[in-house]
Amino acid sequence: MARQDTEMLKGVLEGVVLAVLSRRPAYGYEITADLRERGFTDLAEGTVYAILVRIEQRDLVDVEKVASEKGPPRKVFTLNDTGREQLAEFWTTWGLLADRLEQLRDEGN
Repeated sequence: MARQDTEMLKGVLEGVVLAVLSRRPAYGYEITADLRERGFTDLAEGTVYAILVRIEQRDLVDVEKVASEKGPPRKVFTLNDTGREQLAEFWTTWGLLADRLEQLRDEGN
C-alpha cells in the first residue's frame, strides 16, 4: 500500500472495523485477518487493537471474554445499538464524501 493509501485509510479504519463487526462478532485477530483477505494487506494487527480499545471505550461494542485453547481468554466484540448508529452515520458521511469526490473527478475530465 502506498503512503497516501495508508494515510487515507487511517481516517476510515474505525468505520471499516465497525462494518466488519456488523456482520458477526469477532476478536481482534479475526478482524485483522478478514481485512487482509479483503485487500488491506499492510494493515498492522496493532492498529486494529488500538481501534478496538477506542470503540470499546466509546461503548460502541459489547465485549465478552471467551476461553481460548491457547493462552488467555479472547475478547469477542459485538456491535451494539450505539455502534450500529455510529456505523450508519459513517456510511452516510462516506456516501456524501464519495459523491463530492466523484464530482471533483468528473469536473477534471
